[in-house]
Amino acid sequence: MKRRNFIQQTTLAGAGLLLTNMRGFSATNNTLQFPVVRTPADKRNFTSEAVEKAIKEFQANVKQPELAWLFENCFPNTLDTTVFHTTQNGRPDTYVITGDIDAMWLRDSSAQVWPYLAFMSQDKPLQQLVAGVINKQTACILKDPYANAFFNDPQKKSEWEKDHTEMKPGVHERKWEIDSLCYPIRLAYRYWKLTGDTSPFDAQWQQAIKATYTTFREQQRKNGHGPYKFQRTTPFATDTLPMNGYGYPVKPVGLICSAFRPSDDATVYSFLIPSNFFAVVSLRQAAEMLTAIAKDTATAAQLTALASEVEKALQQHAIVAHKTFGKVYAYEVNGFGSYNLMDDANVPSLLAMPYLGSVKATDPVYQNTRKLVLSAENPFFFKGTAGEGIGGPHVGYDMIWPMAIIMRGLTSSSDAEIKSCIQLLQKTHADTGFMHEAFHKDDPKKFSRKWFAWANTLFGEFLWKTYKEKPALIG
Repeated sequence: MKRRNFIQQTTLAGAGLLLTNMRGFSATNNTLQFPVVRTPADKRNFTSEAVEKAIKEFQANVKQPELAWLFENCFPNTLDTTVFHTTQNGRPDTYVITGDIDAMWLRDSSAQVWPYLAFMSQDKPLQQLVAGVINKQTACILKDPYANAFFNDPQKKSEWEKDHTEMKPGVHERKWEIDSLCYPIRLAYRYWKLTGDTSPFDAQWQQAIKATYTTFREQQRKNGHGPYKFQRTTPFATDTLPMNGYGYPVKPVGLICSAFRPSDDATVYSFLIPSNFFAVVSLRQAAEMLTAIAKDTATAAQLTALASEVEKALQQHAIVAHKTFGKVYAYEVNGFGSYNLMDDANVPSLLAMPYLGSVKATDPVYQNTRKLVLSAENPFFFKGTAGEGIGGPHVGYDMIWPMAIIMRGLTSSSDAEIKSCIQLLQKTHADTGFMHEAFHKDDPKKFSRKWFAWANTLFGEFLWKTYKEKPALIG
């Protein structure tokens, strides 16, 4: 029902339902009105007083009516439409759907609530909501650390239950992706640092961290393929794995295999470089938490040792020489010397590594890589009459992902580039007031997924960061 309501509002917006109560607009802007597309207050899943205050502040100080409208629509979209917060056995429990798909991805749920963490100190209910996400993710990982997406109902069967892998009730999809286990650590670590609250990090959470460590070790594939394999009966090559479900061969060099990318598309070479960088950071964050909270120095030492091993392997295998750009990071490698030079819009990506804390933005190899992936040398960089940006195989040729444009802005040190990214996003929302999964390089009205909360909230994060740090770019 919630999904139907949201889609109906979007349709009404296209019919020209005008907004009459835009807060913070001066009388001179009366002619610049925009449709009501945000979910009505009485139908929102969750309302944060701190987030609403931020919206009012943004609208009062940003004099571009369209940006103020977009911020009000996009920034709270996760809270408005995708969170289901309850209490289970006296503990907060929060189920987070992606938008138009009723399932909780470990990656997406972490990323969707991430921008709200900065407001928790002003909003105790919001802090409890985030704690509930951490608790829900812990239960999911303990159910199956190889799965990427789950249902709220632990007994529900998936449309993918016939996939050729070990599917369990409550699992929506079982595509093994390194970042699915990294994102929950990132969320937990930031929550802990900002609140000091250790209540989510009980014995179950600690067991989930140990399961993460075991899974990473198994997927280094030093002792054979390991327990995971996956195939799907499908005409789409990116939705299944070759070689009896194990993917193409890799040489065990210390890197961790990822069967699928953050896009949920199959890897070509299983050593997915941006995800391995992400794993290094996540392992060290988990080690710090286990040491400080659980006093488990033995497991922390194992996590730290694995992080160091993966880091060393990245230094040896992730960097290749490009004839134009010099030393760059490959997107995927196999340990035998083969590599894939490209980038995908989904995060972790090569472009987004500084955003995740995986590399420094000033790293010269990253800067070379950035130039490559934002050029025609990246086979998934598309440029047309509507704009330019990175896409990927998931949606297909000529489809630019707003997420990648946002990441370009969030990782840039150039005022001109940041402003350009905002302007591009502003002109390609197809008059809907929201971001989408992808839009056609020549026609923004050809887009996929009108309800994609991650992209919406991430755009809000980008606008808020720019407003706070470089207000002249959007004033």
